[in-house]
Amino acid sequence: MNATKTVLLIVLVLVNIAFVYGWIWSVRRYRLKGRPTSADIAIGLGTDFLDTLGIGSFAPTTALFKFRGAPADELIPGTLNVGHNASAFLSTVLFVTTVTVDPTLLACMIGSATLGAWLGAGVVSRLPRRTIQLFMGIALLIAAAFFVMRNLDVFPPMGTAFALSGWRFVVAVAINFVLGALMSIGIGNYAPSMIVLALLGMLIRAMTSKS
Repeated sequence: MNATKTVLLIVLVLVNIAFVYGWIWSVRRYRLKGRPTSADIAIGLGTDFLDTLGIGSFAPTTALFKFRGAPADELIPGTLNVGHNASAFLSTVLFVTTVTVDPTLLACMIGSATLGAWLGAGVVSRLPRRTIQLFMGIALLIAAAFFVMRNLDVFPPMGTAFALSGWRFVVAVAINFVLGALMSIGIGNYAPSMIVLALLGMLIRAMTSKS
């Protein structure tokens, strides 16, 4: 493993340690009493498994939450981003260490998505419930379209590259920033990111560690 990947993994570990600390701090500060139920755990196991297959976890989780009527709509975006964090971290580590991929592109795409999500979360937290419901409906329609495209094999043809350079690099990082912001309203970035990278010439095996 080269030095860039090692630094990236160290940063990811430190960020996730900070995330866990912040989570515990928030629970104590706001005296949160809720606990995940067996149904919550089952949903997480199922949708995170689908995520590793390229289907994504946000849309299936949102659909299941809506089907059972909990949690409240305004809490779903935050629940998705926090609840799927541990599995996303684990899958990132596994893919980064097993798939040969350009570490610079990987680090920049993770950074841009993280910055987009951070900025987006500040906006979403102030949105009224009705607006969040509208965005989630749009997110589910987009996810359904990607699901149909994937099953009908109408995704754009995959390239052969493990790295991007020049304007393709800039476009990939910029679009991932936007997709990171959209995650805050419950739109997963897996399928959209895979389509963008495919159009830019990336090999599908290299995409799994970036999306």
